[in-house]
Amino acid sequence: MSIRTSMHGQWSSRLIFILAATGSSVGLGNIWKFPYMAGQNGGGAFVLVYLICIFMIGAPLLMAETLIGRRGRQSPINSLETLAWDEGRSRSWRMVGVIGILASWLIISFYSVVAGWTLAYSVRMGTGALDGVTAAGATSIFNELIADPERLLAWHTIFMVLTVAVVSRGVRSGLEQAVRVLMPLLFMLLLFLVGYSALKGDFTQTVDFLFTVDINAITPATVLMALGHAFFTLSLGMGAIMIYGSYLPADASIPRVTIQVMLMDTLVALLAGLAIFPIVFTNDLPLTKEVGLVFQTLPVAFGQMPGGMFFGMLFFILLVFAALTSAISLLEPIVAWLVESLSLKRVHAAIMAGFSSWVLGIVMLLSFNHWAFEFDFLGQTRANGLFDMFDLVTTTFLLPVGGFATAVFVGWILSKLVVIDELGGHGVFFRVWYFLIRYAAPLAVALIFLNAIEVV
Repeated sequence: MSIRTSMHGQWSSRLIFILAATGSSVGLGNIWKFPYMAGQNGGGAFVLVYLICIFMIGAPLLMAETLIGRRGRQSPINSLETLAWDEGRSRSWRMVGVIGILASWLIISFYSVVAGWTLAYSVRMGTGALDGVTAAGATSIFNELIADPERLLAWHTIFMVLTVAVVSRGVRSGLEQAVRVLMPLLFMLLLFLVGYSALKGDFTQTVDFLFTVDINAITPATVLMALGHAFFTLSLGMGAIMIYGSYLPADASIPRVTIQVMLMDTLVALLAGLAIFPIVFTNDLPLTKEVGLVFQTLPVAFGQMPGGMFFGMLFFILLVFAALTSAISLLEPIVAWLVESLSLKRVHAAIMAGFSSWVLGIVMLLSFNHWAFEFDFLGQTRANGLFDMFDLVTTTFLLPVGGFATAVFVGWILSKLVVIDELGGHGVFFRVWYFLIRYAAPLAVALIFLNAIEVV
C-alpha cells in the first residue's frame, strides 16, 4: 500500500467517504437532472441504458478514480503526474487531470445557478407563497424567476459564497460535518415524497413509464445522454472522486465503498423519478420541461398536501445542502491543485476558484433571459444558449474523454501489482473488473463518442 499522505487531511472513516462521495453524486444530478432526462429520452429505454452504463462503465471507473486518488494522495493533476512518473511514463498524463479540472470548473458555474433556484424555492415555501399552487401557477412562477437576472445573480452569489466558505474550512471541519447529518435526512425526505406520490399521484403510469422498455426508443442520442449522465451523476471525469479518494483511509476497501456509493446513487435517481413523475402525470405536465421540471412539479405536490409548505421548505433546504456537497466536490479538486502547485493558503485558493466560477456563472444565468438562444444538438432543440451548450460540452465530451483516458491509465499504464496492492486479491471480482477497465469501458466510451460525432 502507498505510504503517501495527503497534505489536505483525511476522512475520519470509510463511512464518511461513502456519505461524501454519495453527496457528490446524489445532489442535483439525481433529483434535478435524472427525471427530466428520462422524460426527454424515452422513459424506460433511457433507464435501461443508464443502468447498463452505471454498472458496466460507471462502476469500474468509479473504482479506478478512487484508486488513483488514494495512491497519489494529491489533486487529480498531480496524482496522475506522480503515478505516471512512478511507472516511468510521460508526465503528460497529468492532462487527464487537467480535463477533469476544466470539467469541474465549467460544471460548477452552471450548477451554482441551478442550486440558487433551490435557495429561492426554500424561501418561497417558508413564506407560504406556493401554498395551493396549481401546475400552471408553478410554471409561471418558475418562468418569472429565470427571466429576472438580478434575482438569479443574488441567489447564485449566495450559493457560491456558501460553497467557498465550506471548502475553505477543509475536509474535517467543512464537508465532513455537513454530510454526517444532511445526506441521511435528504434520503428520508425523498422516501417520504415517494410515499406521497404513490398515494396521491399516478404511480401506476409512472412505473410503466420508467420500467417498460421500448427498444425502438433507444437511439444513439439516448445512449450518449445516458452515458453522459452516468458520468455526471457519479461525478466521474471531473476530478471529484479522485480528490475524495485521496482522503480515503488506507485500510478501507475500495471495491466495497465504491459499490456502496454506486448503489446509493442509483437508488436515489430511481426514487427521484418515482417521486416526481406521478405528479407530472396527474397534473398533465409535459415530460420535456428540461432544467425546470423539479421546480414546476414538486411545488404542486407540496402546495396541495397538509403541512406542505413546511415539508416543502425542509425539502428544498436539504436539497440546497445536497447541492452544496456536490458543489464542494467540484470546487475541491481546483482548490487542492492551487494549494499544492502555487503554495496558496486554502482560504485564498478557495476564494480564487470560487470567484472565477462565480464570474462564469453570470454568463450561465444570462442564458435564460438576455442571452438566450436556441440551437440543435443530435436532433433536439436546446433553448438555453450557453447554459445548455456548456452542459453538453461537459457531459457529452469532456467527461467521456476523461473517463476513457482514466480507464486506459489504470488498465494499461499502472502496473498490475500497483492495482492489486490498492484493490486487493486476484479473485473473480477483480478479474471481471480488470477486464472491464482494460477493454469494455474504454471501448464502450470510444464507440459511443465516435457514434455521437457521426464517425461510426
